[in-house]
Amino acid sequence: MAIDVYLNFNGNCREAVEYYAEVFGTEKPQIMTFGETPADPSYPLPEEAKNLVMHARINVQGSTIMFSDVFPGMPFVAGNNISLTVGSKNIDEVKSLFHKLKVGGKVGMELQETFWSKCYGNLEDKFGIHWQFNYDNGESVM
Repeated sequence: MAIDVYLNFNGNCREAVEYYAEVFGTEKPQIMTFGETPADPSYPLPEEAKNLVMHARINVQGSTIMFSDVFPGMPFVAGNNISLTVGSKNIDEVKSLFHKLKVGGKVGMELQETFWSKCYGNLEDKFGIHWQFNYDNGESVM
């Protein structure tokens, strides 16, 4: 299991991730935009979201830092744009930690299958800390 950092940006994520990759001397980051994700006819993608970064990551001396732009219409507050991400190859561990940390908190997305994971969810715990949970079965969409 790993706990990684996830940073959100308000439309300038590409600039930020490329900047941090240069500063820390990492490989050029792979960047997936919202427009490159699988289409869902139930939720058409707004034009202004297509070029925004859905996901990018860099590795800085063994620590994974992940990046994303906030989706249009979602709140963005500088200083609160960070969450901790639990990634585990053990789906029972993901479920157990999610259910423990949601007590007294607010669930943003219940654990569910997504195009990148068989089990993903996010929440804000009772102390106001934002968490993401991701089952990592070894298959990567990026």
